[in-house]
Amino acid sequence: MFNTMDLLIQSLFTVMVLVIIALIVFWFIQDVTQKKHSVLRNYPVIGRLRYFFEQQGKYFRQYFFSNDRDEMPFNRATRNWIYRHSKDKGGVVGFGSTNDLREPGSIIFVNAAFPILEEDQLPPPPMLIGEGYAKYPFVAKSIINISGMSYGAISKPAVRALSLGAVNAGCWLNTGEGGLASYHLEGKCDVIMQIGTAKYGIRDERGNLSPQRAKALGEVVKAFEIKLSQGAKPGKGGLLPGDKITEDIAAIRGIPAFRDSISPNRHKDIDNIDELLEKINYLRELTGRPVGIKTAIGGWHFINELCDCIISKGLDYAPDFISIDGGEGGSGAAPQTLLDYVSLPISEALPRVVDSLIESNLKDRIRVVAAGKLVTAAHGAWALCAGADFVNTARGFMFSLGCIQALRCHKNTCPTGVTTHNPRLQNGLVVEEKSVRVTNYARNFNKEVNMIAHSCGLRHAREFKREHVRIVETAGKSIAMNMLYPYPEGK
Repeated sequence: MFNTMDLLIQSLFTVMVLVIIALIVFWFIQDVTQKKHSVLRNYPVIGRLRYFFEQQGKYFRQYFFSNDRDEMPFNRATRNWIYRHSKDKGGVVGFGSTNDLREPGSIIFVNAAFPILEEDQLPPPPMLIGEGYAKYPFVAKSIINISGMSYGAISKPAVRALSLGAVNAGCWLNTGEGGLASYHLEGKCDVIMQIGTAKYGIRDERGNLSPQRAKALGEVVKAFEIKLSQGAKPGKGGLLPGDKITEDIAAIRGIPAFRDSISPNRHKDIDNIDELLEKINYLRELTGRPVGIKTAIGGWHFINELCDCIISKGLDYAPDFISIDGGEGGSGAAPQTLLDYVSLPISEALPRVVDSLIESNLKDRIRVVAAGKLVTAAHGAWALCAGADFVNTARGFMFSLGCIQALRCHKNTCPTGVTTHNPRLQNGLVVEEKSVRVTNYARNFNKEVNMIAHSCGLRHAREFKREHVRIVETAGKSIAMNMLYPYPEGK
């Protein structure tokens, strides 16, 4: 019996050794005969370790070598803040902060000597979007909201969890440019329908805006958002690899399945600001819903001309809201050159846009939504100080769904099921569990924004002004935001 077992083990071991030797010989011949990689030709087999460690290096840095505040695009401290609040475990830490307040760009809130007592604190009032101009104004209750992520870029269970979580948190859910899916409506939350350059989900057979489809969508969504550009890829249309375009996604978008989806780099029926405002007014009159725009900012010419054109044409033509996306945005696939070097960061773009609206006396007419790595309560409070009315985040909610920053969003191999259409990988995202985390993240975000406001002596977060935050310019020296960006006078 034992002799037979020993022989079997020895045979298996021999077979394994022979297989390994055969693989090494195969790789050796393959490496020395290929012509693409010099390292492999000079160092066959062993040279493969170079490519393996290069690929795995980002994960080793993420978990073992980088400090809590070092990593990009989101460091470990930021991710852990989101994870804790998504699990409703609170934001209390011990023994002091690891945030270096001497770092240029750091934000410091101006605490009051006598903060607001609990009995004097108030909840932030909801804000109306489109009041007096849209037939059905939109009542927005939450400061933090879910930014545009298309069904296709993210998975079906991810969309379902976001929808179910959003309704309990009282925040809105932006569809992204991929069109409205039934999964967006599953939780009966407030939905904003984004109209991208390809007009997915709202176009006719020729790819043009369909009035009939727009009216039908107006029955179920709260508002429309015309996307001019986004911070991740300004001047470039949406990108969705063919292996992520299932039959279901293709039917919603009105495109062929399993073929790369590349949207035009801008709307073909909108050539200038005047045509943009005409389109906004047309869509609002057609659907009765508020209509806004989303754009990244490259300079002041666009926003100044937009304000001048609105004053010339009348307030009926103004967008009901403007979503400003910083150049640091990007939850999906984008060329690295555009990600790294094009469009202003939200820290500069947001106050400048708000200044233009104030100068033109349009700030009360147009709501401002800020986006671009604003995933924590501190960043949300900064945005309100700068003049935003709301904060949008995509990646913050992706983290609440379980995203581990695997940096595979553009592939179909997301290990947490958030951005993949592989059924096996999607199985890891349990909708009922993750929807609770979406709710917790939004609620705790709003709660801590208000906590900062109370510390600054304010009754609620909508009382924030620029004088309530300071920006570090050099080590050991900060400047009040109202000095860095003085409030302009209206015309």
